[in-house]
Amino acid sequence: METYLLDWANLLLRWLHVITAIAWIGSSFYFVWLDNSLVPPTDDAAKARGVGGEIWSVHGGGFYNAQKYPVGPQKMPAHLHWFYWESYSTWLSGFGLFTMLYLWNAASFLVDKTVLDWSPTVAGAASLGFLVAGWLVYDAICRFVGQVKKPDGSLATGNDTLVLGLLFVYTVAATWLACQLFAGRAAFLLMGAMLATIMSANVFFWIIPGQRIVVKELEAGQPPTAIYGQRGKQRSVHNTYFTLPVLIAMLSNHYGMLYQHPHNWAVLAALMLVGALIRQFFVARHKGKQMWPLVVAALAILAILIVWLAPAPLTAQQKAAAATRVSFAQVQQVVAQRCMMCHNEQVQQKGVALHKPELILKHAAGIQQMVVLQRLMPLNNATGITEDERALIGRWFAAGASPQ
Repeated sequence: METYLLDWANLLLRWLHVITAIAWIGSSFYFVWLDNSLVPPTDDAAKARGVGGEIWSVHGGGFYNAQKYPVGPQKMPAHLHWFYWESYSTWLSGFGLFTMLYLWNAASFLVDKTVLDWSPTVAGAASLGFLVAGWLVYDAICRFVGQVKKPDGSLATGNDTLVLGLLFVYTVAATWLACQLFAGRAAFLLMGAMLATIMSANVFFWIIPGQRIVVKELEAGQPPTAIYGQRGKQRSVHNTYFTLPVLIAMLSNHYGMLYQHPHNWAVLAALMLVGALIRQFFVARHKGKQMWPLVVAALAILAILIVWLAPAPLTAQQKAAAATRVSFAQVQQVVAQRCMMCHNEQVQQKGVALHKPELILKHAAGIQQMVVLQRLMPLNNATGITEDERALIGRWFAAGASPQ
């Protein structure tokens, strides 16, 4: 019953995480598009009200006129909507899911003794430290490199190109470090979680507090301090470039061919770079620029990855083995040695038991999918299944998964 309830909690928490992430990323994408699509108003009354840009759009049978006030309206409206619950809810639900799946089962999910042999408790603490350190280093780069002092002594954001370059180097370095410390699947997820933590922390520590200060200044009849708007804009731009790298990091940890590669850190770094290039293409397109070289570069990186990760051609010995018939007894022996530890009568991970021949036959398609095609099981290859054994299961299934 406990496993059953945990599976429901896992499903519902994951669903909540996806729902809130869609809301957050959707609003982020919309406002980046809006900012880059505004045109100066032609109406004198709008100009007099302080409108700096506007756009007319049609959606769902209605017409909309979005207007942006670079400084602020002459009178603060009674109802002002704040965009922050999407960010906080996404991070909290994601952290809850990470706690349930990875911290609660650190020995299975975080630790791969072939990568680093350390205790589950230390690995769990290190994973939390990884998230905290990720934010602290990023914030330090923005504070000390992305902020300059003007001749009049006031602060302003700047050095954007240098900041983005440092963030790229830092992200690659963090990816390498994660893959040296944690199991490949966990390392991929942790990189996505680290970037997502940075994004949510930007909202919590800088964007929303800065906006609240500006609102108070406007309500008091004071000119808003420019740095708060500039800093909020800077962090929002960073967030939009992080979105697609976060998504690919979260998705790619479901594919063993990626996170089990000897140079898995380079694989993930390349995929995240593709995400950033795609996002830049759309940002530029919103501004009326067609930067197709970015698409070409992204496709070229993907093509290189596909060729690089392709399985090696079969050797003569492997071809000969592939031609031989695989008996059910051979498959049962592999399952007993490599899978029964977590899928037996007493322990039925994910509700799957494989301690009887009829159960192996019942779950034959799932075994093929998880062990042979996606290479997700055994988790972190804790039982040391060999490539020949994976191939053996694959040949048995391809021949019809016979019980003989």
